[in-house]
Amino acid sequence: MASVFKGIALVTGAAHGIGRAIALRLANDGFHIALNDIPSKKALLDDIAQTVGDKGGRAFAICADVGEEEQVKEMVHGTVKTLGGLDVMVANAGIARVNSLTGTPADVWDKVLRVNARGVYLCYRFAALQMIAQGRGGRIIGASSVAGKRGYIGLGAYSASKFAAGGALELGKHGITVNSYAPGIINTPIWESTFVPSDYTSFEEEKNKYVGDTAVGHVGEPEDIASLVSYLASKEARYVTGQCFSADGGIFLT
Repeated sequence: MASVFKGIALVTGAAHGIGRAIALRLANDGFHIALNDIPSKKALLDDIAQTVGDKGGRAFAICADVGEEEQVKEMVHGTVKTLGGLDVMVANAGIARVNSLTGTPADVWDKVLRVNARGVYLCYRFAALQMIAQGRGGRIIGASSVAGKRGYIGLGAYSASKFAAGGALELGKHGITVNSYAPGIINTPIWESTFVPSDYTSFEEEKNKYVGDTAVGHVGEPEDIASLVSYLASKEARYVTGQCFSADGGIFLT
């Protein structure tokens, strides 16, 4: 782990996949880390905290449902109480569902929007309030998607939710930048569990089709997203705000 303290970061959806990679990268960069996910994933968060601690860093698990206002408020408060403040909020938590427009039940639509849109909004809001109160600026970073830049067949609810993770320019006067990252298909369990045979012939065939549509010829890894977030969380990114950065291997959108 880096020996120079960089600040305090809170990463939601940190139990696995992209969130886990982001948390480990920021810890390596020198941040103290609050690791968030839902209670059923507490053991996974504790394992990550132990990994960080074994390398000389500092991390702790704080469970909360990002769709619940009071839980997000308490999550931010708990981070401040335990680690001493909040400098970086990474609103990474998200879910994906594949359904046609006519085949999407209202409760599925509501669930996706609740986590991916409402959850991001609540994380942005309470992080911003804390950062403004601290008076030292900050970084707010959210999870969008290539599906948050254009619609995709079968991803109506998901696309709508990911369009919500934009930047908030109003916070610039407080020294707070707000950006988002838009991955393509990343090699994580969420995609294999999302693209089921009832929607596509097989996950491998869909992944291979995606690979054929990228400039680099392969799907991404969680660490590819973590490296982008590492930059957005850094002091070097102080003049970058209101942007959504694609990290999709140069997928052709035509």
